[in-house]
Amino acid sequence: MISIIMGSQSDLATLKETIKLLKEFKVGFEVKVLSAHRTPKELARYIESAPKRGVKVFIAAAGGAAALAGVIASHTTLPVIGIPLETKSLKGLDSLLSTIQMPKGIPVGCMAIGKAGAVNAGLFALAILGITNKDIQNKLIAYRKDMRIKIKKIKIKL
Repeated sequence: MISIIMGSQSDLATLKETIKLLKEFKVGFEVKVLSAHRTPKELARYIESAPKRGVKVFIAAAGGAAALAGVIASHTTLPVIGIPLETKSLKGLDSLLSTIQMPKGIPVGCMAIGKAGAVNAGLFALAILGITNKDIQNKLIAYRKDMRIKIKKIKIKL
């Protein structure tokens, strides 16, 4: 099971890509809005209770100060994948740097800014689960094969 946490409901527009992918793969997931800054106690309780619900990987999406992935990682040893979200003022560079610049000892996997990062976060979480789940691993192999076939079919007319 994968836990998707966003810092604000407005982040759902980007995370729809992740959710769509996980539904295609028929993998269990839960989605929650919790803020590292506005609901820190609730976030900590949610993270600490996650293993009891079968959560194996966290995906965290946040913009601006983007502390969410780091705070999640500080409360668990499960893998945490951060998606930096695009912001109006700095186009997501602030989110990227906040997500990727974790102190030694508290790792967070960081994806690209925005929708590409949302898709890759889902794929990376699936790859982690695929280590012990042959069905997921086979679906990932088929997914990549399908991408390869689509690319090979492209014909450029000059």
